[in-house]
Amino acid sequence: MDIGVCLPTGVHGAEGDQLTEFARRAERLGFHSLTVTDRVVYDNYDSIVALAAAAGVTERIKLVTAILLASARPSAVELAKQLASVDRISNGRLVLGVSSGMREDDYRATGTDFHTRGRRLDALLDELKEIWAGKGPVPGVGPRPVNGDIPVWGGGHSPAGLRRAARSAIGWISPGGPPHKFAETVANFRALWDEEGRTGTPRMGANCYVSLGPDGAELAVRHMTEYYAYMGKMAEHLAKGAVTDPGFLRKVVDTYAENGCDELFLLSVTADPDHLDLIADVVF
Repeated sequence: MDIGVCLPTGVHGAEGDQLTEFARRAERLGFHSLTVTDRVVYDNYDSIVALAAAAGVTERIKLVTAILLASARPSAVELAKQLASVDRISNGRLVLGVSSGMREDDYRATGTDFHTRGRRLDALLDELKEIWAGKGPVPGVGPRPVNGDIPVWGGGHSPAGLRRAARSAIGWISPGGPPHKFAETVANFRALWDEEGRTGTPRMGANCYVSLGPDGAELAVRHMTEYYAYMGKMAEHLAKGAVTDPGFLRKVVDTYAENGCDELFLLSVTADPDHLDLIADVVF
């Protein structure tokens, strides 16, 4: 199982030099990927811009949007150009994870319709591929992705989101949940994959919050209750689910691997690059 870490673009107070050092450190320590989460109405860095910065200070590590609120972006052409640019800057290291999201204010802020977001995301995935192929509404928009296309990973846990991933993506990223139940998740998704007439095996990913160190539990509560404040008391429940014990993190990693996870994304609740060393000491 590959292990990635999330660039802390949504951690309150994260400085730009912390993000670039976080990216360098993640690559040096041997993590497989750097991911970003996506918000609009929040004090966070733009996902695509952040990955472009990470691309400039790394050479090997994969760059993954896990996930991008692609249908909240008003222009398919502009989005295609931005993503292809990051792919070219990184020499083909970009993987696009997408979901329609659940926060109406993100859509209201960008002038896009919240209630049709799923249907527009379905159409957008086709439009992106057309534009990357040099076609689209006005042919000739570049640059072209290094390998002619950019792999797409599906996110979201709604029936429509799961079906979209089975139909149009290389696999699905779970937003989280008990690792011992991941085998059931894999089985259910593979059934959808087969129903869509897909061949091969889907790539299965999962997110997991991690907060190690003496103040780990406190940092998890501080960050997650703020980031998920729109969910009310559920934010406190989510914060309690963050992994704060090294021994338990080892168990979580092993359980996900045993239950069919291909890549586990560990989300840090702090922008301190030293946190990566604590994580690496456990997972590698």
